[in-house]
Amino acid sequence: MLPKFTRFAPSPSGLLHLGHAHSALFAAREAERIGGAFLLRIEDIDVGRCRPEFDAAIREDLSWLGLTWPEPVLRQSERLSLYDKFLHVLEDGGLTYPCFCTRKDIQAEIADAPRAPHGPDGPLYPGTCRVLDPIKARDRVAAGEAHAVRLNMAKAARMAGPLTFTDLDRGRIDVHPETCGDIVLARKDVPTSYHLSVTVDDALQHVTLVTRGEDLLHATHIHRVLQTLLGLPEPEYRHHGLLTDKNGRRYAKRDKALTLAALREAGKEPADVRAMAGFPE
Repeated sequence: MLPKFTRFAPSPSGLLHLGHAHSALFAAREAERIGGAFLLRIEDIDVGRCRPEFDAAIREDLSWLGLTWPEPVLRQSERLSLYDKFLHVLEDGGLTYPCFCTRKDIQAEIADAPRAPHGPDGPLYPGTCRVLDPIKARDRVAAGEAHAVRLNMAKAARMAGPLTFTDLDRGRIDVHPETCGDIVLARKDVPTSYHLSVTVDDALQHVTLVTRGEDLLHATHIHRVLQTLLGLPEPEYRHHGLLTDKNGRRYAKRDKALTLAALREAGKEPADVRAMAGFPE
């Protein structure tokens, strides 16, 4: 029987809070349920926000909660050349284009087109650079102009064909690429993005069950397209509910009083925090 894996993949851009604890404990419980292993992965491609001290704090907090994982821990910042190779597969297939738009440019374009397509997270990129002359766009890239690499989602969807994925709580779900828009796959300074790197890593780490918050349910539509285009296996998914405070707001890294470190310093025991995170002994 092939080994089974789940994973918890935080970004070391701040201290873990109760919401993170819920996600980590959820993944560890699912690993136990399927008779598999729980992996820790550090998603640190955002070099501007990620810090070594937060990386160390993640390990300390998770160990304090009683979680263990195999070493070495995968760090995405050490795999940028690998992601670049997968990006080139998409580029060679004619599925990408350079985008020179700034955030301000995109906001102005959307404001001028009130009927611009929307997805679950708001307005989609309007495709401004998709229609640029390819030769002129290539010359701008060669000249060193700042740009992102976007996936031509309409073309990618046609190539991938009809897709679905299985969420263990929701059943089989149809993939709707048109609700995702032309996502960013990489930028000039970082040759990857969350969507590209997580898709590659889940496949190469043999993750068989992806557990994560329901706020990332829509991202799975993107990941199924990328898995298909890159010839990567399809895992199962389980998107859990989000832990919220008494006012119904989801926990965030700004909630300093509810970080695991702060709770520990306040005298809470691991069992207390596990219960607060929804996993009583």
